Amino acid sequence: MAKDWCIGIIGGSGLYNIEGIEDEQWLMIDTPWGDPSDEILCGTIGGVKVRFLPRHGRGHPITPTDLNSRANIDALKRVGCTDILAISAVGSLREELEPGRFVAVEQFIDRTVHRPSSFYGSGFVTHVSMADPVCPRLSGMAAKAVTACKGKVATGATYLAMEGPQFSTRAESRMYQAWGADVIGMTAMPEAKLAREAELPYALLGMVTDYDCWRDGDAVDVAQVVAQMQENSQLARETVVKLIEKLPKTRKPSPIDTALDDAVITAPEEHDSTMTAKLDAVAGRILAAG
Repeated sequence: MAKDWCIGIIGGSGLYNIEGIEDEQWLMIDTPWGDPSDEILCGTIGGVKVRFLPRHGRGHPITPTDLNSRANIDALKRVGCTDILAISAVGSLREELEPGRFVAVEQFIDRTVHRPSSFYGSGFVTHVSMADPVCPRLSGMAAKAVTACKGKVATGATYLAMEGPQFSTRAESRMYQAWGADVIGMTAMPEAKLAREAELPYALLGMVTDYDCWRDGDAVDVAQVVAQMQENSQLARETVVKLIEKLPKTRKPSPIDTALDDAVITAPEEHDSTMTAKLDAVAGRILAAG
């Protein structure tokens, strides 16, 4: 069944607000997983519902490891999001992906180790498919929006998610290149996995800030990253508005809308009531169906 668009925007480093939102209101959303990174900015752009969450909180007080991604995704689901566009600062592992370019991510390699990566567990065992971790429809529209805003964008990239907060060693950076990664960041995982578990189509635009450290003589520092982030942030804001303006009038169903249909393996009579109570938002559709 078709439904109206409600676009969730997760703003990464340097993107703490969105321009052009009408009827805006910042709302703190309670979740069973704790507090999200910040209040969610709710409003509309051109009549389309928009929900914006600054991933690190306004002013960037939260480290990548300490992000409560479960609360963030749950909160976006609770405020009605149908789809999520994440925007993240990334380092480049390829010469042709220069600082200032945007990258539409297609695949992920997850190297994070200290973060809760699932809403599910014993009592409600669930295995969603992550073979194709982003929504091709939303990703394609986001890439076109960058181009429409006169930005440079590459598509089909593989994102290496590292734990951080330190940047890579030179040996690590070159190893990630050899693995086939194109860009590197610290925040897209487990965010993308959790979005799939919540049946939310997810796309990610990476904003290249640096060349990581695989090139001889190059090293990453915060001053360099922040300077490029500031240059990238206005294009990111314009891209978000353009994407929303160009959305089809009708949101056709996505296969990701029903990602849980073949994912839950625990028999209904074995469902843990404490766990299912926490899943009222992210798995509400299948729980209501019995």
